Amino acid sequence: MVVSARATIRPPAPSKIKILATADELFYQEGIHTVGVDRIIAGARVTKATFYKHFRSKDLLIIAYVEGRDRQARDWFAEQEREADDPKAIVRALVDSVNADAVQPGFRGDPFINAAAQFADENHPVRVAVTAHRDWYAKHMEELFRRIGHPRPGDAADDLILARDGALAGGYVGDPIAAGAALRRALDRILAES
Repeated sequence: MVVSARATIRPPAPSKIKILATADELFYQEGIHTVGVDRIIAGARVTKATFYKHFRSKDLLIIAYVEGRDRQARDWFAEQEREADDPKAIVRALVDSVNADAVQPGFRGDPFINAAAQFADENHPVRVAVTAHRDWYAKHMEELFRRIGHPRPGDAADDLILARDGALAGGYVGDPIAAGAALRRALDRILAES
């Protein structure tokens, strides 16, 4: 009898999903270091034993949070690429998405930059997870600009990522409309180089 790989993959326990959802909301809204395990346990409505069954430490939960945000970003790009074969449309959709997020209530900037800012040691597992995401993101953006036909796709990716980071920070601490307009102008300049 052959057992498919699909049959051996079990979905995460509902309690684990509740813990991750609660941590995702609280870590993003209030900051990783300000939210304690007891608060997550209370918010998820699980027992302490259940929490520690799924996450042996808060650091492991934080890494799962960062990796979950990474999966969301990868899924977003995968969906965009299924819907549009035009890489210019994808980078424009990215800018539109950043601008739409920045004006939402509860917007707190980039979750990866926020997480990295709370861990000074670049070798800490949380920083390693953030770096892995940003490395993937940069390579993915470079490939999009390569498909667009930009003469320097790596530089174009770097320029847009820096503008995006600035718009996310500016949208949080300043005027999100102005930050979004600046991000759109930056993308227009980068695309004009193609």
